[in-house]
Amino acid sequence: MVTAKTSRSVPVKKRARLRAVTYLAMTSTSNYPVVAPEHIKQSRIIDLTLYKGNPRVHSDIQIERLVNSLKEFGFTNPVLVDDTGNVIAGHGRIAAAKKIGLQTVPTITLSHLSEDQRKAYIIADNQLALNSSWDDDLLKKELEKLENNGFDLSLLGWGDDIPTFADEPDYGSLEDFDDPTSELANDVMKAIQIEFRPEDYEEAKEVVAEARKKGIYIGQELVNALKSLS
Repeated sequence: MVTAKTSRSVPVKKRARLRAVTYLAMTSTSNYPVVAPEHIKQSRIIDLTLYKGNPRVHSDIQIERLVNSLKEFGFTNPVLVDDTGNVIAGHGRIAAAKKIGLQTVPTITLSHLSEDQRKAYIIADNQLALNSSWDDDLLKKELEKLENNGFDLSLLGWGDDIPTFADEPDYGSLEDFDDPTSELANDVMKAIQIEFRPEDYEEAKEVVAEARKKGIYIGQELVNALKSLS
């Protein structure tokens, strides 16, 4: 008669190895590479190549704010590069590092990405950050705490345009006023007022300014964008 072996018949060392293998299998993330601290290294800026096709624009104002952040908090966000030193993410941080005279920057090499993935992540790294929003109530409380402790709020990324959290204005009363542009000739450009949240204002100015440089008719683009949402 054949009897099934129980766990008691398995040597202690072998059972320990089996448990270890099972644990590794459960915690393995081979399909989702995780960067560890030992993967961060210092690279010379002159050895890094900025991606000429990077569509993200870094204004002088943003670079200056990155400079202030580096001075206050340190270089906390490493530059991402490929195996040959081509920059994937961190173009703005490199510009800020150059401005304060740094010769090297911390980098992480993303060897697991294909060429298309690298190009895609250059865009995704910027866009994903824009998809989040602020909880105004919590943000207001945190800013008040920092301000009460004497922390310089201009270092948080807004510069001097710190959110004021003013109550939403009532635009209903404006319906009682005549349209001041109604008497203008049909070929004269007219303007309407558009409100932005404080955290979106600087980016909106940069986007509009860049569009004007390219001769884009912003009014029609706005109308088309709003129509696509309905």
